[in-house]
Amino acid sequence: MKYKALAIALAVVATTISPAQAAPKYVFPIVGCEYSYPKAHHSYPATDIFANAGCRYVAVTSGVIDEVNRVDTWSGKTNLGIDRGGLYVSLIGEDGVRYYASHLRSIPQSIQPGVAVKAGRLLGTVGTSGSARGTKPHIHFGLSWSTPPQTWWVRRGMVWPWKYLDAWKAGRDLSPAKEVEARRLKVGDLPPEPVNEKRK
Repeated sequence: MKYKALAIALAVVATTISPAQAAPKYVFPIVGCEYSYPKAHHSYPATDIFANAGCRYVAVTSGVIDEVNRVDTWSGKTNLGIDRGGLYVSLIGEDGVRYYASHLRSIPQSIQPGVAVKAGRLLGTVGTSGSARGTKPHIHFGLSWSTPPQTWWVRRGMVWPWKYLDAWKAGRDLSPAKEVEARRLKVGDLPPEPVNEKRK
């Protein structure tokens, strides 16, 4: 009887203690700096997040590093789509979405393809590499699905990211996975490369 009363008392206490808050699954990609992102972009779904050069770009969610480029080969004479990103990192999140950021100034040596990262891990710093030379420092941020290497026209962005950025800024876990998958089903795993942008 004594043990039964103790068990009931413990059960009551347990139900009145609020559970610990789980760590967020999604975080805003720029930390420790002021930033802005206009809700407009040219010709395809993506956004530019403006911040001071050297500001920290972090993993939006946990996942595995997909592609890393540390060599800026962009030339204004050719302006090839494959080169426009300059230094970039793409991450395949645990949700299956590819998170891509380009125009970076630097990328830590520890960030390599196949490396598992947690949300908030430093992936690079804001810069002006690639076709962003001479512009205000920013990252180009795109959401898509995993494709073979060098498919820049998918990697750069396939769905508008603004509502997700707004949610993460407000501390809400909003996943783009359903919208990304719906877009993939609509256009196919590997839509054709835009011919008019190969040499723009």
